[in-house]
Amino acid sequence: MFTPTRDEARRFLIDAWTKYRAGRPLSGLEQKAVEAIALHPEYHAIVEAPERHVGRDFAPESGAVNPFLHLSLHLAVAEQLAIDQPPGIRAAFERLRAARGDAHAALHALVECLGETIWQAQRQNAPPDATIYLDCLARQS
Repeated sequence: MFTPTRDEARRFLIDAWTKYRAGRPLSGLEQKAVEAIALHPEYHAIVEAPERHVGRDFAPESGAVNPFLHLSLHLAVAEQLAIDQPPGIRAAFERLRAARGDAHAALHALVECLGETIWQAQRQNAPPDATIYLDCLARQS
């Protein structure tokens, strides 16, 4: 299993965007990263100035959204949707997309619930619980 450091994960996103902007070929995961970044023009300046942001802390108590975490959650959700894991995630996404009329809004519901599920797992010192995740998504509909 690949477990990158915080800075390695951030560098991956930055490097994927840099390659994209230079017109260089992208791997499948880099393409998914670029798609997530493209959905968030508010983060472009951050990924385009890595020397200023790769080591930066985005403390929740400061009210700052961590763009790297947000984009990483987008990547995780993209992978989950591709393989329908946990089972039912794709159907939940389709319900949310139909209800909200917007794929990006539906993706954000998945990102929010995934973040909540990971936070709960960390608090309980346990693996993420797919039931908690899918229940959260059911409440979003």
